[in-house]
Amino acid sequence: MVSDPYIPLPAVAGGMGAGYLTVRNEGGDADQLVSVSSPAATSITLHRSAETTMQELSSLPVPAHGSLELARGGNHLMIMGWQQPPAVGDELELDLTFARSGTISVKVPVKPLTYRPGS
Repeated sequence: MVSDPYIPLPAVAGGMGAGYLTVRNEGGDADQLVSVSSPAATSITLHRSAETTMQELSSLPVPAHGSLELARGGNHLMIMGWQQPPAVGDELELDLTFARSGTISVKVPVKPLTYRPGS
């Protein structure tokens, strides 16, 4: 199950963007998020932020009876090659592929660059 998805509007029109969401695994088996794609972009990669760098990852774990949080300053999606520049209020499709659970599609709203969940 996916909750709280959003994409902040890129600072530069059509520039690199980020994606955030939480994946909840209610099942008894661990899984892994292995890729993300979208008809709205040519490339989406998994990343982890460290103190001063970003590291591209091949997968992210989703523990059994747990969650994977993609959030500012931590694990996140990097979105590049927009088919058309996104605008606040757009909803973009993200297709999340898991090692065990297959692919699920979610609609993700584009929010203002300064958006913070819960604010």
